Amino acid sequence: MKIEVKKLDGLRRELKFEIPKDRVSQTMRQVYDEIGRVAKIKGFRPGKAPRHVVETHHNKLAEEEALKKLIPEIYHEGIQKEKINPLDFPEIENVLFKDGIITFTATLDIKPEIKLKQYKGIKVERKSSQVTEEEINKTLDFIKKGQGQDKEVTIDDQFAHGLGYPNLEEFKKFLARQMETDKDRQNRIDVENQIVEDLLKQGSFDVPQSLVKKQIERRVADAKKHWRSHRLSEAEITKKEEELRQDKKLQAGVQKDIKVYLIFDKIAELENIQVQEGENMPGKVMELLLKEAQWETK
Repeated sequence: MKIEVKKLDGLRRELKFEIPKDRVSQTMRQVYDEIGRVAKIKGFRPGKAPRHVVETHHNKLAEEEALKKLIPEIYHEGIQKEKINPLDFPEIENVLFKDGIITFTATLDIKPEIKLKQYKGIKVERKSSQVTEEEINKTLDFIKKGQGQDKEVTIDDQFAHGLGYPNLEEFKKFLARQMETDKDRQNRIDVENQIVEDLLKQGSFDVPQSLVKKQIERRVADAKKHWRSHRLSEAEITKKEEELRQDKKLQAGVQKDIKVYLIFDKIAELENIQVQEGENMPGKVMELLLKEAQWETK
């Protein structure tokens, strides 16, 4: 096997492969054996046709099957030999089967080199989830206004009873629990954002553009479904689609999301975090980071 590695832009790599005749011949023999066992050829019982007859009738099929077997095998052998760590599946192009030799090109993005100074012990500030009487009263006033009730209405037991609670005290307890839950949820998001921002500051690395393109296309596809559900014309959708693809905020957001994912993937590798099917890798990594963080209460 011959392999030539060419560095393109950033993390992009082009790998040119050549599979020698002996390897191709060996695989072709195996393929013809497999085809010969099941081939139905006029004048012969199934599986009993001589090799040269099978070759005459099924040469194209055999070549196709050989390509299906050899290209993945040679590709994986090549990236192991060259110590290339691909980010995703390659783009296979320029496949040529000629004079018993197979050549093809694989284009791919490699994983960026990510160096983290310190991902354990990140300092985070957690706000209190305690709900004050003033906050409860503001919420009560908001509820009253939301029901269209005038300023003359008093927030008392009768008001609470009208909302399905025995008295005002019980309604306030209910509101306090709900508001504390909301604060807890928001504070958790805030802490996670602090950890993410800290990790992003620790070092810069190239973002694989193939991933950026894929993510943008997914978001464009989701947006198109949304627009169609709102009965926009195809002309309007086409215009919005182009504007969305050029949106700088979208591009920056996608780049950031991918960076965060790759950092978490690196931490999962360093910590040997095993992720089973259906599990969320970033979620498991975040639990570790939260556990190891240095907490400060505001």
